Amino acid sequence: MNKTLMLHNGVAMPVVGFGVFQTPPEETATAVKTALEAGYRHIDSASSYFNEQGVGEGIRRSGIDRSEIFIETKVWVSDYGYGETLHAFEKSAAKLGVDQIDLLILHQPMPQHFDKTREAYGALETMLADGRVRAIGVSNFMPHHLDALMETATVVPAVNQIELHPYFTQPAVREADSQRGIVTQAWSPIGGITFYPGFGKDRKSVLEDETVAAIAESHGKTPAQILIRWHIQEGRSAIPKSTNPSRIAENFDVFDFELSADEIAALDGLDTGRRLGPDPDERDPSQWGLEIPEA
Repeated sequence: MNKTLMLHNGVAMPVVGFGVFQTPPEETATAVKTALEAGYRHIDSASSYFNEQGVGEGIRRSGIDRSEIFIETKVWVSDYGYGETLHAFEKSAAKLGVDQIDLLILHQPMPQHFDKTREAYGALETMLADGRVRAIGVSNFMPHHLDALMETATVVPAVNQIELHPYFTQPAVREADSQRGIVTQAWSPIGGITFYPGFGKDRKSVLEDETVAAIAESHGKTPAQILIRWHIQEGRSAIPKSTNPSRIAENFDVFDFELSADEIAALDGLDTGRRLGPDPDERDPSQWGLEIPEA
C-alpha cells in the first residue's frame, strides 16, 4: 500500500499527517513523539498554533532521524510580505529546531490584502529556489484565489490545505487543484470542524453519521478510520489530530483495507455544501489579532 503522495516537484509526502491544531503547547511534544512511535512520518503545524517548539521537541525525543520526517508548517498573515515571510521562515525553523522545512504554506489567502499574499508567496518561491524549503503551498485557497495568485506566481503550489470532510467536500476546489497538479490536503478530515469554536451549535458530527457507522461496522473499523481511508483512496492527503494515544494510533491504522466504489460513492453523497469553518472570503484574518513571536 502506497503511503506517500508525489508532489509535482518530485518530493514524496506521507499521505497521512499528524496535526497539532489546538494542541496545548505543553502537550505537543508528547503527542508528536507518540505519533512518530505509531508510524507517522508527517507532522503538520503552523506558526499561529504557537506550538512549533513542541513539535521540534517531540521529534528530538522520538530519536527518529530528521531525514525520515516530513515537516509542514504555515506562515500566518501577520508575517505576509516579502521580507516578513523570509523572516517567518527563520522564526519557524528556529522553533522547530531545523535548517530546512519540507513544506511551507501560506495559512490564508487574505483576499482583503492580496498584494501582501502575493509578496509572501514570492518569498516562498525564493526559499524553494535556494533550498530552505523543499516544497511550497497554500491553505484555504478557493479557485479564484488560485487564479489570482498565478497571475504573478512562477511556481504552482504543491499543496492546498482546505476544510474537507464528507459533509463539505469542496468539489470545485478539488477540481481547480487537480487541473494544476496541486495535491488537495484535508484539514478536519474526520469532521471535527463540526465543533469549531465560534461557528454555531447543533451540528451533527460526521463520526456519528449512520452511513459512516454502517461502513465502519462492515469493515471492523472505526468511523474515523473509514473517513481517513476515504481521503486516501480519493488521492488526498489527510491531517487528523488527537492527543489520545489510542486514537493517534487508530488514525494511522488505515492501510490494511479498502473501501468499495459503492462505499466511496455513499460517503461522497453525504456532502451538504455547507462550510463549517471560517469562510476565507468573508473574514479578514489580519483582524484576528494574532502576532507571531520571535523564536
